[in-house]
Amino acid sequence: MSMNGKPLEGIRVLTLEQFGAGPYGTMFLAELGAEVIKIEAPQGGDPSRQVGPYKLGQDDSEYFQAWNLGKRSVTLDMKSGEGRRQFEALVKGADCVVNNMRGTQPAKLGIDYESLKHLKPSIVCLHISAYGRYNERRDWPGYDFLMQAEAGLMELTGEPDGPPTRVGVSMIDSMSGLTGIVGLLSCLLRARTTGKGCDVDTCLYDVAMHQLTYPGLWYLNEGDVSPRVPRSAHLSLAPVQTFPTKDGWIFIMCMTQKFWLNLCEVMGRADLVADPRFPDPNMRAKNRAAMSAELDVTFRTRTTAEWLASMNGLLPAAPVYRLDQALDSSFARETGMVSSVPHPVKGDLRVLANPLRIDGERLVQSACSPLGADNDSVLGKSS
Repeated sequence: MSMNGKPLEGIRVLTLEQFGAGPYGTMFLAELGAEVIKIEAPQGGDPSRQVGPYKLGQDDSEYFQAWNLGKRSVTLDMKSGEGRRQFEALVKGADCVVNNMRGTQPAKLGIDYESLKHLKPSIVCLHISAYGRYNERRDWPGYDFLMQAEAGLMELTGEPDGPPTRVGVSMIDSMSGLTGIVGLLSCLLRARTTGKGCDVDTCLYDVAMHQLTYPGLWYLNEGDVSPRVPRSAHLSLAPVQTFPTKDGWIFIMCMTQKFWLNLCEVMGRADLVADPRFPDPNMRAKNRAAMSAELDVTFRTRTTAEWLASMNGLLPAAPVYRLDQALDSSFARETGMVSSVPHPVKGDLRVLANPLRIDGERLVQSACSPLGADNDSVLGKSS
């Protein structure tokens, strides 16, 4: 890390959050140097602390730590008089308050800007809900996978003759957390200048819809409903898809004509360059089945590693790995994307490194505190 330290040092964030979206976003704040104080219920805390199968003693788990590295933990009963008093004292010394509750809950609990501005006019309040705070579904419960379903993302994913398929991890939670943090930090910068804070809102549904990107615009403007394409292929460019090798699969991305010519050269298939079915990306997409059949024959003659070695950066390509292969790969080791943090139960807890670098260095990480471990230091007395 640079001599100036982490960029968010001196920022204090209070969070009332659980499971994925809120915790993922505030984890970035913590790892960038903010003091993130996770306010939890005295009994059990964030429900994700109890999610198995891999527990880390009482009220902790590997699932929980994946979303909450770097945070401090304070337990408060927000509905009690004493808990409210302690919370308001914390607000006076904080910069932001974050929650991922249902739409009407922040106002009812008194954690929106209107409820807190008298304590600190510059406070910025981030609300990450399932469906937003300004529509008929504001009090509906909702989770990542539901949004992938309703936004059309599942129907776009998978093989054409298979069922709709979700992304294997909670990507909408992660995207919602980061979207919210972009808004939070932007308004925090403004508050530092104007002295006036505000509410910032995002929700899982809106973020999921926003991920429709160009297929969404194609439908809105042209009435085109994008279909599922075999082998995770691009909708309009080819070859951009998986191919079977001698021992597995490889993903090839010929996004430009240059990369198509490079692929044909590496494969020793000059005949395909002259083939009238495959002169450009549009024609290759139109004749995708014939193109795939031609390339399959050649790809099956070598292993994935042999093909990657022969390509050697000449065109975009990647092995299709299992989870263990991805995490144990030599490149993952080289990049430092697997790290470890001290943990009171586990000893060294292996974690995924933060994907940011500052001045070329990975961010220093730590585990989230045990439930309520920071009560004395944060609240100033035993709680």
